[in-house]
Amino acid sequence: MTNLDNLLSNWEGVYKKGLLTFWLLLLLDEKPRYPYEMSAEVLRASQGTMRADDNSIYRALSRFEDMGLVVSEVGESRLGPPRKYYRLTETGRILLRRFIERNILIFQHPDVAENIHRVMRNGETDV
Repeated sequence: MTNLDNLLSNWEGVYKKGLLTFWLLLLLDEKPRYPYEMSAEVLRASQGTMRADDNSIYRALSRFEDMGLVVSEVGESRLGPPRKYYRLTETGRILLRRFIERNILIFQHPDVAENIHRVMRNGETDV
């Protein structure tokens, strides 16, 4: 692995750790979910760019519950014993919306979008 590959890998590692909260809250905004299904859903929703193991998801949901962002309820399961489902609280929805406003929607701003497209156009000649 080259130095550039190491730098990119380190940057992506930090970036993705911070985004796990975003992906989990975004999924819970769709509907209540149980933790075991969420690792596959994070992978699907992020179009394969984000992976999260079950232990990371359980730890994050536990933190979110302590912070009042989610609540859990035991629900029926068609297969096996009842499962613990998590859903977003109103506080969780507000936090998610504010995060998106401040950190995601900025990429749609014309100046930022143009800069991103410029970088990608200039990179077309890179090998």
